[in-house]
Amino acid sequence: MFPLRLIAAAAASALALGTSPVQALDIASYSPDVSPCADFYDYVNGPWVARTEVPADRTRIGSFDALRVANDRLLGDALAELVSKPELQKSPGLKQVAAYFASGMDQAAIEAQGLKPVKPLLDRISSMKSAEDLPFVLAQLGRVGIAAPVGGYVRPDVKNTRVNVLTVGQSGLGLPDRDDYFKDTDIAKKLRTAYRLYAQRLLSSAGFAATPETLDALMAFETQLADATTPRAQLRDPLKVYNPMTTPELMTKAPGLAWDAYLKALTRSDQRPGGVERLIVAQPEFMARVAQLAGKTPLATWQTYLRLRVLENSAARLPKAFADADFDYRGKTITGLETPAPRNEEVIQLIGGRTGGAPLGLALGEVFVGKAFSPEAQRRATLLIGDVKAAMKTRIQNLTWMKPETKVKALEKLEAMQPKIGAPTTWPTYDGMALDPKDFAGNQLRAAAWFHGEQIKDLDRPSDRTRWTMSPYIVNAQAGGLNEITFPAGILQPPFFDAKADDAVNYGGIGMVIGHEIVHHFDDRGRQFDSIGSLNDWWTASDAENYKARADRVVALYESYEPIKGTPINGRLTLGENISDMAGMPIAFDALQNALRRTGKTEKIDGFTPEQRFFLSNAMVWRNKTREAALLNQLRTDPHSPGKFRVLAPMSNMPEFAKAFSCKSGDAMVAADPIKVW
Repeated sequence: MFPLRLIAAAAASALALGTSPVQALDIASYSPDVSPCADFYDYVNGPWVARTEVPADRTRIGSFDALRVANDRLLGDALAELVSKPELQKSPGLKQVAAYFASGMDQAAIEAQGLKPVKPLLDRISSMKSAEDLPFVLAQLGRVGIAAPVGGYVRPDVKNTRVNVLTVGQSGLGLPDRDDYFKDTDIAKKLRTAYRLYAQRLLSSAGFAATPETLDALMAFETQLADATTPRAQLRDPLKVYNPMTTPELMTKAPGLAWDAYLKALTRSDQRPGGVERLIVAQPEFMARVAQLAGKTPLATWQTYLRLRVLENSAARLPKAFADADFDYRGKTITGLETPAPRNEEVIQLIGGRTGGAPLGLALGEVFVGKAFSPEAQRRATLLIGDVKAAMKTRIQNLTWMKPETKVKALEKLEAMQPKIGAPTTWPTYDGMALDPKDFAGNQLRAAAWFHGEQIKDLDRPSDRTRWTMSPYIVNAQAGGLNEITFPAGILQPPFFDAKADDAVNYGGIGMVIGHEIVHHFDDRGRQFDSIGSLNDWWTASDAENYKARADRVVALYESYEPIKGTPINGRLTLGENISDMAGMPIAFDALQNALRRTGKTEKIDGFTPEQRFFLSNAMVWRNKTREAALLNQLRTDPHSPGKFRVLAPMSNMPEFAKAFSCKSGDAMVAADPIKVW
């Protein structure tokens, strides 16, 4: 048996050497005291959870995290080599990411730079004379990726994805969730106290006033913003956040701020004068509140708020006084970390994030793919996706509650779904970007400004359906807004996927992930989009009602789980992810059956049938141990349910699971009335 730290080491070796891990399943670690029919997660993972300590520099440890660490280690070594051997920087992306990484690793240079990288922004805020300056300052911040308190971005119009449009939406709160400004709970009080201290440390370290009166005014201002902020669960309704307007209409609906000046300054470039005729306003009520606050809030309070957003945005890349304050608030208070992660991991995360979409994320992917993705992995992954899509097709065809005309549209959408596997075929050239190996915080702003410029160019172009928005090194997958599914090279590694492993292990691991992402396009939100990803109701009224009834049962099931006593899962916030698990696992299981019929390899391995190994593999994928503070934050703010319940809920509602492990009616892992969405 081997704990996850050894899985990480094995995965790291696999990535570097192109070999598979020591063993596909942690069979020796299964619990002898727990029946698989009582609690399958504890049967597979209980002994590991009991003996595993979460390291001081981690909020969580588990299969996802072990692979992420392995990928980061590989990237860290490769980036260090790029920095030390400039002759290896053979593409624009490799040159830029080498400079960015070097700047993050040079902590002496960070100290020497001080506040110089953010000084122009801070000076611009200090130079404000009245509220009339706000539109220009907000736009200037937006152009370097600081959404305070409004964020603007370019993406395909969700009702016509063939064209790009500017969307503006709510942003700019310092606490993790809007409710933290109002709730009287111990955690909310703790967070408010910690946030005030964080604000005080950042502002005073930068030489700005941070008196109790200043902080009181700041908190009152942000509370006003929070009051107008749409709750997270409601943001999942695509119709609620789709409010097309002209600029004059926005100025009428949200009077008090010169939105035309803001939009012109935000979207100007060398090629266009700026401004837009039509935009999407995600939260009109929030825009009205911002405009109202523009006129009635003292300028000094606006300046305090904007300075804090600038400092917060760059704090982890600024000198130690700022980075320490950021870690104490975000790391220690919010997620329970004791110490920071190794510096090279921190820098990689600060460059590329954890979900993709960062300006230099694809450059990191270029580094990663050169070391860790084989043609054989691409071939096997493509075959897996084909099998899972075929299983979903059969599921749709066999639905008894869906009318034929709706099935036709569902099958059209499935057929049109575009998979993206491993990595893009070409890499960005980063024209116009010039990063400095001695200026970490400045590089963040330069990269953000470059990315904003690229987005503004998209306003004059049709949507690009070939573009990757997810970095290939990320340990995750994605159901994109253009009816696409993306599986980066980063997750196409053991223990999720091993080109040398038996089908049961791969279909229980990455096969389930594939099923999950396919179903996202048919979950309670995704089902509202058509075959090209446009928001377009293709459901009959009765089919929609039938679907909603099934979705409501999923909500009730997950809200019956309390990962922490007194804190249940938010069934509405997590509904899309939960539906994708509840339907994705059966689809992946069906795909395995098709693969077994094709290969004829149905023999037992290590005493387990292929069907049993499918479920064992999936339970191991969700193995994790999380700090309580991080788990609380997840339950309050994250649309994903904790790993244990991503095992228990889908499997207990699958008759195939009960059959595989000879479970009987009345066992905890056998639902009396199984939920079947698809």
